[in-house]
Amino acid sequence: MPSKTPTFPGPLTARGAVLAVLLSDEDQTGAEPLRGRVTLAAIVRTLKRKYNWPIETSSFPSNGLDGRATWATVYSLPPAVVERALKAGGRDWLKSRATAKRAVQRVDE
Repeated sequence: MPSKTPTFPGPLTARGAVLAVLLSDEDQTGAEPLRGRVTLAAIVRTLKRKYNWPIETSSFPSNGLDGRATWATVYSLPPAVVERALKAGGRDWLKSRATAKRAVQRVDE
């Protein structure tokens, strides 16, 4: 069965913020759009199921802030997927996201 072509979510959504990080290989830790709204895992699941992004998941043991053992999860896109996505409109989508964020910041000031 052929895989579906990934689509881009709205540029100013939490899904858009997470996808932008995955496409740009930036660190997601502490991202403002995720605080108090929805979990990163829920957003990743939506990007995989609704938007068809082949996000890979890797979990490993870690220590929590209180010293207890826990698990940490890392999400990523394969380099070939990132390359194809950037060539297929991803660069323009990232630019539109940056432009929209600047416009919102100006309105908020």
